[in-house]
Amino acid sequence: QVQLVESGGGSVQPGGSLRLSCAASGSIFRVNSMGWYRQAPGKQRELVASITSGGSTDYADSMKGRFTISRDNAKNTVYLQMSSLKPEDTAVYLCNAVIDHYTFINNYWGQGTQVTVSS
Repeated sequence: QVQLVESGGGSVQPGGSLRLSCAASGSIFRVNSMGWYRQAPGKQRELVASITSGGSTDYADSMKGRFTISRDNAKNTVYLQMSSLKPEDTAVYLCNAVIDHYTFINNYWGQGTQVTVSS
């Protein structure tokens, strides 16, 4: 069993910053890619950013320059530093991890953390 536990969501004014964290725990041989997705009410889930075990990153165009994804492989933890937040960034942010269990690989999701950007 694997758990992804997210933290760091909350409410912030436009232009503010938040830092999300997601820690993977359980029966893990190796954590491959990790990432953040978000889903706003009435909208499809979309990729925010992802990072490989080697540190290569990918961002959705609307997040480039404002969000930074990073990870601590020793802690199996991924972070998302969000700056210059806009009301349209309001959504539930979900952590994703592709985990190698040695004999099989599986994709896991966190429970989500709410981010609200409002004045």
